[in-house]
Amino acid sequence: MRVDVVAVGTELLLGQIVDTNSSWIGEQLAAHGFDSLLQIKVGDNLGRVETAFRGALAAADAVIVCGGLGPTHDDLTRDAIARVMGVELEMHDDIADRIREMFSARGRYFAENNLRQAQVPAGAEVIVQTRGTAPGLICPVTIDGVEKVLYAVPGVPHEMKEMVERAILPDLHARSGEVAVIASRTLRTWGDSESGLNEKLDPIIAELDTAGNPTLAFLASGWEGLKIRLTAKAETAAEVDALLEHWSARVQEVVGQHVFGFDDDTMESVVLDMFRTRGLTLGLAESVTGGLVAGRLTAISGASDVLRGAVVSYASEVKFEVLGVAPGPVVSETAAAEMAVGARRVLGADVGLALTGVAGPTEQDGMPVGTLCVGLAIGDDVLTTTMRLPGQREQMRQMSVINALDYLRRQLIARQ
Repeated sequence: MRVDVVAVGTELLLGQIVDTNSSWIGEQLAAHGFDSLLQIKVGDNLGRVETAFRGALAAADAVIVCGGLGPTHDDLTRDAIARVMGVELEMHDDIADRIREMFSARGRYFAENNLRQAQVPAGAEVIVQTRGTAPGLICPVTIDGVEKVLYAVPGVPHEMKEMVERAILPDLHARSGEVAVIASRTLRTWGDSESGLNEKLDPIIAELDTAGNPTLAFLASGWEGLKIRLTAKAETAAEVDALLEHWSARVQEVVGQHVFGFDDDTMESVVLDMFRTRGLTLGLAESVTGGLVAGRLTAISGASDVLRGAVVSYASEVKFEVLGVAPGPVVSETAAAEMAVGARRVLGADVGLALTGVAGPTEQDGMPVGTLCVGLAIGDDVLTTTMRLPGQREQMRQMSVINALDYLRRQLIARQ
């Protein structure tokens, strides 16, 4: 079954908002075994929106439309769907009452144009809104005598995701007649390139191409790591689990320690779990990253049982006076080592991790832009490494976070 995606909104074309919704929807469709061959964006013009819907429906079995369901004059998705269906819009009093109640409960002024969100193309099924005001829609459409379906969801990401998972994916499975169970497992990796992993996995990919099940795909996710996704299909959940278990183990054998986690794991969540398992605490000293490592760790609930704290030693004087770094160049492995020892001492932690480097725009201490020096005080050892990272200032800083945490992870594994 082919399911394509249309994103509505002039702001998407102008680059004022990045269309992350379409990419997320595409990922979910792939994970559920649906083909998605086209994603398009269209501005807030009724004629062009209608044309985009008709064109997408001509090629696909189903289309998911994201955006254009709000209360303002330029929210035109409902009107365009009604044109494609050849029907009128109908006011749904139950939706209108719910919208009024929501405004009243929040003590907000109610503008009458909010009732535009209660208008539904005749014959469409409503996807009840649980987080906002605009409901979603399931709209049967006949194109050249062929029955198809058009789904519409709000552009607000958390509203869209909830509707896709709760209503649209189950409806697609029901319409497709697919009785198989489809599931995915994602191996999260760091430390090798997409091309490098592809080359290593070529023999396994060849086997999977022949077998046809499961499928393997790569997804580069910047400083979140490189994902290897396996998607399997079988008649029962047990069979799917067995397939994923077998092939993920095969992939792991080849990829080795580059695999740091699975599915929803992040580098920081994995490191925190490793510290908990070992009963260790962590203290940070951050210069080039300015607190980004601490921010990533503390974004995870329960991090306080591992992370003692962080010293953001951005100024050289803080390195010297607080952490006990000897005066001299501050972008060096020597400085990183002394920062790590100082962080462990000052914060009363079992392990000290330090980052110092050059994010740019100019070199420092004779070190080029992109230099990262990591120091690690662990047990009786003080370890250091220097990395050369790509990208502009912000990319280099974010890459520093995951590289330093990966260095820490690998050292913990080496001490098992």
